[in-house]
Amino acid sequence: MRVARFSTGGDPTFGLVELASDNGQHPDTVTVISGDPLATTVQFTGERHNLADVRLLAPVIPRSKVIAVGRNYAAHAEWIGTDVPEIPMTFFKPNTAVIGPNDSIVFPSFASKVGFEGELAVVIGRICKEVPPERAQEVIFGYTVANDVTARDVPTGSPLFISRSKTFDTSCPLGPWITCHLSIEEAQHLDITTSVEGGEVKRGNTGDMALGIADIIAFVTDYLTLLPGDVILTGTPAGIDVTEAGKPVSITIEGIGTLTNATAPHPEHAAS
Repeated sequence: MRVARFSTGGDPTFGLVELASDNGQHPDTVTVISGDPLATTVQFTGERHNLADVRLLAPVIPRSKVIAVGRNYAAHAEWIGTDVPEIPMTFFKPNTAVIGPNDSIVFPSFASKVGFEGELAVVIGRICKEVPPERAQEVIFGYTVANDVTARDVPTGSPLFISRSKTFDTSCPLGPWITCHLSIEEAQHLDITTSVEGGEVKRGNTGDMALGIADIIAFVTDYLTLLPGDVILTGTPAGIDVTEAGKPVSITIEGIGTLTNATAPHPEHAAS
């Protein structure tokens, strides 16, 4: 099952996506459902649209938080000149950073070098605290594709690195939908690729995570409560990630989908 949040010109609506590859008979479609599947029981309305005729939105706007795990791939940690931390490094992105497919990542005024980190995102489906790894599957609603956009002009060692470089508006694209049928074991063996203007710049596999999905959930819920719709970013593989404004970025996760976003300079820079 794939849950999308979309618009046909009015208010956001939820629906279930069916791809032509699922049955080989009809074009990609989205079947409308009533209500928010993360908050209430839903029903089919009987309405269906061709996927090409709707505007996909961020599949979830987190109720309270996006939690990201830093340096969770050894190759990425080595690439930036450090090690995987002994204690997992986590940080927060605000829900104001979230945008959807095909929305523009707008460079902040203080940055001309912006990096793109394709990541598997875990969407939480229920209130939970102190979840043991063996019960992590029970609290997962599904998975989506994330881009942990980072302003590389801020030095990594700066006290402002996280708060300034990773939390600005448009720094957390999510999409294209939430895939709900994957088990943790299946989600832990997916290829991730990041492309800029169609050229691949990063490739990895979720099996290369230092801390796996179940252990991430256990670690995070040891010190905070997760709510339905909260999102956990699980880290990025190694590879070149800095690009200039104006170049589209696409992230593909095997079995989930592709998230593509345009990039744009800050209005002050665009006018200069």
